[in-house]
Amino acid sequence: MKRYIFLLFFLFACQSNELQKSGQTRQGRPDAESWDAVITLTNKGAKRGVIRSGHLEKYNENEFILLDQNIDADFFNKEEVFTTNLKSLVAEINEEEDFLVAIGNVVVVTDSGVTLFTDTLSWDNQKEKVFTSDSVIFITEKKDTLYGIGFESDIELNNWKILQPTGVFNER
Repeated sequence: MKRYIFLLFFLFACQSNELQKSGQTRQGRPDAESWDAVITLTNKGAKRGVIRSGHLEKYNENEFILLDQNIDADFFNKEEVFTTNLKSLVAEINEEEDFLVAIGNVVVVTDSGVTLFTDTLSWDNQKEKVFTSDSVIFITEKKDTLYGIGFESDIELNNWKILQPTGVFNER
């Protein structure tokens, strides 16, 4: 009888240790991670963006990608010619909606020299529009500096609109 009690105790002890070792779940953790990651975004088969990040986390169930180290993204026109560079601290990509949000110290510079500074910037790849509701500083090709809250444009920053301009602007 003592052997059976000892054996049962031993079995429960082993089972308990196994549960403790494997007690952590994957819930909330990424399905994949990558360092020095490069993502290519397309629209109707044409390359529209190449995004580089020091670290990437991919969540399959939510169709979500988190890029959380030194985002550096190049964007291209419909002919796949480089037009714009974006830098930010972090970016989130919603794969289902084909939507990117750049977060933290966002700086966008076009090949024509136009520059945009803001805290967040969203890019809708389907509509091919960028926008923010945050404060912006916008420097034109002629080196005019414009300030405001809210911004909408195409990715090349050619057809832009500051929703609530602030400050004084003198036309030359």
